[in-house]
Amino acid sequence: MKKLLTVTAVVETGAGVALLGLPSVTALLLLGATLEASAAVTLARVGGAAILALSIVCWLTRDAQELAARGLITAMVFYNLAVGGVLAFAGVGDGLHGMLLWPAVAFHVAMGAWCIATLSRSHDEALP
Repeated sequence: MKKLLTVTAVVETGAGVALLGLPSVTALLLLGATLEASAAVTLARVGGAAILALSIVCWLTRDAQELAARGLITAMVFYNLAVGGVLAFAGVGDGLHGMLLWPAVAFHVAMGAWCIATLSRSHDEALP
C-alpha cells in the first residue's frame, strides 16, 4: 500500500500544481483547448486544489494503519476510474484531443486497477 500511496501522492501533486498554476496550459495539453472563461479557469483551479488535497492525504497516509489506508485506496478507486471515464468521454463524446488526453486516461485506468489489486491483496492477507 505504501508504494501505491507514494506514487499517487507524487503524480497527483504535479497535476494539482499544474491546474492551480497554469490551468489553461494544462487544459490545452489534456484536452487540446484552452480555458477561455474566467469561470472555467476558476473551476480548474478548484479542481487543482482538490487534487492537491488528495495527494497530501495519500502522502500522510502512507504509514497509516491498514484500515485507514484501505479507506483511502477505496476512495482512490472511484477517483481514478471516474477521472479516466470523464477524460475518455471528453475524447470520444466531445471530440477533444490534447496530446496528453489518452495517456492520462490510460494512467488513471491503470492506477484504478492498481488500487483494486492492492485492496484485493490486502483483503486476502487479512483472511485467516
